[in-house]
Amino acid sequence: MKANAAIFYASDGYAPAVKGINGRRVAGESFLKGYLRHGAVEEFVILAKANSEAAEVETLVQALRPDKKLRPVGLARPGSIAPLTNLFYPAANIAGEAWRRADYGSDAWAVCGITHTTSTMGIMQGFFDLRMAPVMEWDAVICTSTAVQAAVSVQMDLIDAHVRQRFRAAPPPRPMFPVIPLGIHCDDFVPDPVARQSLRDRLGCGAEDVVFTTIARLTPHEKFDPLPIYLAMQAAQDGLKPGQKLHVVFCGLFRHAYAKTVFVEGAARLMPDVGFLLLDGALAEDRRAALSAADVFLFMIDNIQETFGLAPLEGMAAGLPLLVSDWDGMKDTVTPDVGFRVRTRMLGPHHLANEALRLQGGVDDYSQYCAAVSAMTEVDVRDMTRQILLFAQNPDLRRRMGQAAQAKARAVYDWAVVIPQFQELWGEQDAKRRAAGDAAVRIAGHALPIAPSPTLLFQGYPTETANFADARFVASDLTGRTGLRDLLALRNYQALNRHFATTDQIAAVLAVITARGANSTGVEVISGATRFQPMYVERVLIWLLKYDFIRHA
Repeated sequence: MKANAAIFYASDGYAPAVKGINGRRVAGESFLKGYLRHGAVEEFVILAKANSEAAEVETLVQALRPDKKLRPVGLARPGSIAPLTNLFYPAANIAGEAWRRADYGSDAWAVCGITHTTSTMGIMQGFFDLRMAPVMEWDAVICTSTAVQAAVSVQMDLIDAHVRQRFRAAPPPRPMFPVIPLGIHCDDFVPDPVARQSLRDRLGCGAEDVVFTTIARLTPHEKFDPLPIYLAMQAAQDGLKPGQKLHVVFCGLFRHAYAKTVFVEGAARLMPDVGFLLLDGALAEDRRAALSAADVFLFMIDNIQETFGLAPLEGMAAGLPLLVSDWDGMKDTVTPDVGFRVRTRMLGPHHLANEALRLQGGVDDYSQYCAAVSAMTEVDVRDMTRQILLFAQNPDLRRRMGQAAQAKARAVYDWAVVIPQFQELWGEQDAKRRAAGDAAVRIAGHALPIAPSPTLLFQGYPTETANFADARFVASDLTGRTGLRDLLALRNYQALNRHFATTDQIAAVLAVITARGANSTGVEVISGATRFQPMYVERVLIWLLKYDFIRHA
């Protein structure tokens, strides 16, 4: 059963051009465009914090699906996603969205998250928080590969074992953890013959030369160590016949000067006989040229920061065979018909327990943690060398695998194929939610254990708690005093971009009380006259009392 879902939208999760290029944002942007292109829906609904962010999505809708309406919903009123009963959140930790839902009841809608990097302290703590939050069995966190699903399962088992030991009780039912891959828009990666020839001329490629291309963030401590690649490339070059040359093209971004030094000096010293070129991953034309000029897509990841590997799909869509590490999502995507996977090895759990504790305790930062794990992760250089030679010496093999890769990309990983899997999952979640019976729970919004109302939490601070149920008010004599609007301008709540009520709303409440003259009035009368909810009227009343615009009768 296919279902629509409201999309939680914040620029940070979907806008790499604005917020900076990283895998999470690139994947988020690709998903959003894929959903707008291929979602089988009557309307698109987003849950967003700001009108400016809603406008970003509206621009995309007009460009990709102008026949469909976009309905924005504010974060303060998530129940307004109705009649939709699913919410997609672009990260793994859906605990916050479960708490946001709590006041409506845990069966009001189902929440669906998705994994990206799972190795940060924030995400690992987030998975623990998820087990403590009102996350239900009809909620889901999409795992983008079987490797990620296995990693999440390990942590869930550890958390649940702690719950049993600590609380001597059974842990709550887990959310769903289905495997659905990320996708791409295959048409974006059709190779450009002109760009191919231009870059190969720049490299000085001969007719039989072979170009291996990587598109990735160029950080040896958080993505991949290039030095084993250089060792394997030079060894393979030594095994080729005279006149044939290998070339390595890296297209990406450097975060630190240190990283660039590792890549550039490492290439010069470790593979002096192999061609080498760096391209700018921020430039679309460089990314297209890198794919177009390549003979093989290379993705030799040795880092736990990686979880899926979106770039190899782009290489597949460009018709390239793949040479990758046998690592995380590539175990799913790179099958023997489309490429080779190079053996990898890690040490046993007890070897790196200290690294985990150093991260948790703040002794090491995330980069240091990833670098330490990478340093003790082997990518088999001899195996890589053999497979480089196989590709270099067999153009028919490259062509056959490249054709199979391109066909597989369209058949399995194009968003046209992947988006229906998301919608089918949402339909399954909805069916589970509706069949839940009395399993649902509701927690009043003022009593969330992680964020109780401050006037509940700090009720012992004031002299008394205001009770306006039977209270009546009259306007104060404002002769010679600063008026309401001038005082609000002086106080300048807008400086923090947050106000408890607008100036016009406050003025409307004061006007009702002032119009009554000496006759006092209460909350119900004010509510009826302004059409504001009684609770909202009370928020304004206490402010008017604070600044002596009104007084108790």
